[in-house]
Amino acid sequence: MNSPSQKFGRVWWTLLAAPILFFLGIVAASVYFGVVTQGQNVEAIPQMVADSTPYQLVVLQIWLLFILMKSMKRDGLSWKDIGWKLQDGQQLWREALIGAVPGIALALLYVYILSPMLTSLQQIWDYVPAGELLATLGASLIPFAIADVLFAPFVEESIYRGYGLTRLLGRFSQPLAIALSMFFFGILHWTGGFWYILLTGIVAGGLFAWLRVSRKNIIAPFAAHLTLNIVETIFIITTIGG
Repeated sequence: MNSPSQKFGRVWWTLLAAPILFFLGIVAASVYFGVVTQGQNVEAIPQMVADSTPYQLVVLQIWLLFILMKSMKRDGLSWKDIGWKLQDGQQLWREALIGAVPGIALALLYVYILSPMLTSLQQIWDYVPAGELLATLGASLIPFAIADVLFAPFVEESIYRGYGLTRLLGRFSQPLAIALSMFFFGILHWTGGFWYILLTGIVAGGLFAWLRVSRKNIIAPFAAHLTLNIVETIFIITTIGG
């Protein structure tokens, strides 16, 4: 039988799984393309790895879902236990609307203000070149849309605002638990650069966590996440297409 410390240690590993697996995926893709090109076109390998990012995202989301399900099973938690249920008096359509409205507002803020601001900050300093994120995500639009719209809202909300935040709230104060969930959600997006980590962790992660604790379900943050990612995907498609 697992001790309480062992059970809680599983929370850290579940929250850290995404950035670690993404790093390993990039390393594996680099090795693969190095073998495929037989080392004769080394300069092209970084671009080939970048172009494979949308496909890696699909695989990553599926992998994370299995990790989440395994962690929940070992901790004896159901989907309802982590927030996939309505509280007394709540209605599904209303919770979805409560989440969708700020999700759309954040999406418009991202398109018209935060994205240009991100590019400007990256031009000053970042470990990712300015503008590279859009080009990388838009390298293969269909797998990116699958990962960003079909998988990410459900999988990431279930991990970070569901399983993760539920377990953190059982161990820490609400402000600290929310701050930790924002931190882990931010570093999930480490490939986008330092400023993108702050953007996703503080702005998006903060909104989703607030919806989770205020509404006491994942439906509202899921709706916010879904609408945000739909607008983001449309923005990337139209930007790349333009």
